[in-house]
Amino acid sequence: MMRHALLAGLMALAPACATTAAAPATSAVAGDVLRDPAAMRALAVRMADWQLARLDGSHVARASRETGDPRAWEQAVFWVGLTHLADAAGTPPRIGQAVLDMGRRTGWQPGRLPYFADDHVITQAYLWAAENGGGEEARGPARATFDKVLADRPKSTLAFVVPPEGYSAAECLVRWCWCDALFMAPPALAELSNQTGDPRYRDFATAEFWATTDFLYDPVEQLYYRDSRFFERRDDQGRKQFWSRGNGWVFAGMARMIPLLPEGSADRLRMEGLFQEMAARLATLQKDDGYWAPSLLAPEGSPPEASGTAFYTYGMAWGIKAGLLDAATYRPAAERGWAALTRAVQPDGGLGWVQQVSDRPEQVAASDTQYYGVGGFMMAAAAMADLHEGS
Repeated sequence: MMRHALLAGLMALAPACATTAAAPATSAVAGDVLRDPAAMRALAVRMADWQLARLDGSHVARASRETGDPRAWEQAVFWVGLTHLADAAGTPPRIGQAVLDMGRRTGWQPGRLPYFADDHVITQAYLWAAENGGGEEARGPARATFDKVLADRPKSTLAFVVPPEGYSAAECLVRWCWCDALFMAPPALAELSNQTGDPRYRDFATAEFWATTDFLYDPVEQLYYRDSRFFERRDDQGRKQFWSRGNGWVFAGMARMIPLLPEGSADRLRMEGLFQEMAARLATLQKDDGYWAPSLLAPEGSPPEASGTAFYTYGMAWGIKAGLLDAATYRPAAERGWAALTRAVQPDGGLGWVQQVSDRPEQVAASDTQYYGVGGFMMAAAAMADLHEGS
């Protein structure tokens, strides 16, 4: 029988720093979720069930018009996380079935904007479904969308300029001019190439990935600006502003993308090098409590934040298992990140301390949750369980 894990056991791996906000004083997790792969996966399944029972968005602290839409990015990242969990050993069939059922409800349609990366992320779940019972019916609409993109490739600056009509009318949104997009679209295009044998989707994805990277990546800090509006932005201590979840999107996106690229290819080797460089920088920025601060260069007084932490934990655990990251160097960071995430599990079984929808660092509360945070948690849980398997 699983024993209840006390917070003291968790904190032994990740002592709280006196200058940072503390995580909840009690933990809702059960079992040895710091070491036992089965307990890690079981915790993720319980959280998935919690989220599947709350798909209307009424529990989200800052709901948008997209919150209840499974095709919009907020929920879509949750469905991507479910595919990671569905592939994990011992996961009950209902988890994968939930993805198939969602796809059939939506008619396997991407979001409404054909060039907008946030409307493409759901196709990652559809393409998983195509290989797990959905067949060509699940693949067809994604392929039609990306065929349209390739037939009329968008032409736009990557500079993020907000016109008088508002944020959503920014010209550059037809390309990947915000770093989040590097999670949303590239893995879908690369997976579509692998499923169809047509390299054009992957070639487009890698070309645009490098265009965005050349524009938004700061080679000095080895981090991504969220978009060009942040190039000159500084905090009250003169520090550059690098958003945790924004960089988490990129880091996790590379972990999803790299395995889809041909081994030994120039694009794969370059992306592996970038992933390693970014991992080295991120490891230096993890706080003593295991979390990464919402503003990566400003840890003092920062709250726990689960979404960026989930993506970093996932990426590091995957990178160690894939042989790209040295275990002696990076496993302690992954373990501290995972311990921090387990402390963010709330008494009702959901995930707290998730920064709400934004494009920059903000404050976070224990009660703040969101679909994409849960998706990241499931990705981290599956990767950490794989890392612990047999160890």
